Amino acid sequence: MKVIKYPTPDQWDDLLKRPEIESENLFTQVQTILNEVKSRGDDALYEFNLKFDKIKLDSLLVKKEELQEANTLVSSALKEAIKVAYQNIYKFHSSQQVEEKKVETMAGVTCWRKAIPIEKVGLYIPGGTAPLFSTVLMLAIPAKIAGCKEVVLCTPPNTSGKIAPAILYAAQVAGVNKIYKVGGAQAIGAMAYGTESIPKVYKIFGPGNQYVTAAKQLVSLKNVAIDMPAGPSEVAVLADESANPIFVAADLLSQAEHGIDSQVLLVTTHETLIQEVEEEIDKQLKNLPRRELTEKTLLNSKIILVQSIEEGMDIINSYAPEHLIVEVKNYHEVSKLVVNAGSVFLGSYTPESAGDYASGTNHTLPTNGHARAYSGVSLDSFVRKTTFQEITQEGLQKLGPTIEVLAQNELLDAHKNAVTLRLKTLQKNKK
Repeated sequence: MKVIKYPTPDQWDDLLKRPEIESENLFTQVQTILNEVKSRGDDALYEFNLKFDKIKLDSLLVKKEELQEANTLVSSALKEAIKVAYQNIYKFHSSQQVEEKKVETMAGVTCWRKAIPIEKVGLYIPGGTAPLFSTVLMLAIPAKIAGCKEVVLCTPPNTSGKIAPAILYAAQVAGVNKIYKVGGAQAIGAMAYGTESIPKVYKIFGPGNQYVTAAKQLVSLKNVAIDMPAGPSEVAVLADESANPIFVAADLLSQAEHGIDSQVLLVTTHETLIQEVEEEIDKQLKNLPRRELTEKTLLNSKIILVQSIEEGMDIINSYAPEHLIVEVKNYHEVSKLVVNAGSVFLGSYTPESAGDYASGTNHTLPTNGHARAYSGVSLDSFVRKTTFQEITQEGLQKLGPTIEVLAQNELLDAHKNAVTLRLKTLQKNKK
């Protein structure tokens, strides 16, 4: 990791740049894939499975026999862990159900909002180097709590044409039964446009590599909604002299192992901590199976020494990390300074891994600085808040003249007329 000491504010923008992706060529490649899926449906999906996943399939849908087989292949320990995670995620997301009150804005004028579930949603679950069965829980649980009628799950098969048993088991626990063997940009296209096998959905959720992220952005332009531009994972750690270098190193490595396009950042006020963390990273790296990949990620990553915790938080807010770990003495006070972050982890004993798996919060979060404007996935992500209003005769008589004046001054006479005609009718009825 590159060490930068006491950077000035005018250096922050360059300092906090993420690893760059050559986007123009990327979007061209992805658009080509999407066009194929849109025009050729399942045939294109079968061809892409053969091309990218090296497997020729006879069916895209996961069969009941495969679901049953998966149940026998998942260890009892993992089943129990998945159930505990399910319970915590369910409990936290259920607490987000709020019945909004009706508000009488003036006599006879009542307004309110109602949460209505999105009828059809698509979940993308990465396979690749790490099959993310935890993401199944993070997306399917709130979808089910919200009451989405149709939940479609796409995930890439391995070279044997199989889906990781843990993904299939988690899907069953979460109540998803439409699971398809297709990954990458082509899966996003299938859910956006619909094919012979895979139904079109109204909103697509889930993280993925740069191709998946680009596909989500492209289809969102006119075909379907998406959760957010969720790309390569990242973490920022804010630490002072009280921080445990073993924990800090472990937290940095836990995100660095996601992929070479990920990034980790340590911001600290304690110069001695830097060497301690670097030594601990070297020590822990030796025991990691994904060591080679993790080392490449660390080349994109930085340690920043700052004068004060306040300056450190300013830098982190400028960075807007997906995950933020605050490992300082007075972390509750410091947490009040957080402005831009996807999810925040407070204290020495709150690893980011907890949020990734089982504490209850959602791990589908905005990356690449999008935490400045986006929230992570929540129950609200799976509903629409529709407004309702009811105006009585008394209410229209009170509010109507105001509407008439406003509409007339915007030169929208038909708007005004819709009120005027009603007011005239009420006046006639009084006589």
